[in-house]
Amino acid sequence: MISKHKSQKKIIEENVIWQVAYQTLKGVTALHSMNILHRDIKCANIFLTKDQTQVKLADMNVSIVTANGMARTQTGTPYYASP
Repeated sequence: MISKHKSQKKIIEENVIWQVAYQTLKGVTALHSMNILHRDIKCANIFLTKDQTQVKLADMNVSIVTANGMARTQTGTPYYASP
């Protein structure tokens, strides 16, 4: 959606931005209710359905399940971690 609007030199309407943000946060809330931290939320990991009415969170590769609400982990080698 971002690339399409950018190439057409159009803005994304505010109500669409709010809807995507709302659904993304609902997804994060659902994950947190199951004691799961996503840890890699970014535009590239937020998918829209073909009709652009639903938001899906993707790339759960670095997500973790917390214990007693606490998360303490290290994934991979810090020298190769993305900024």
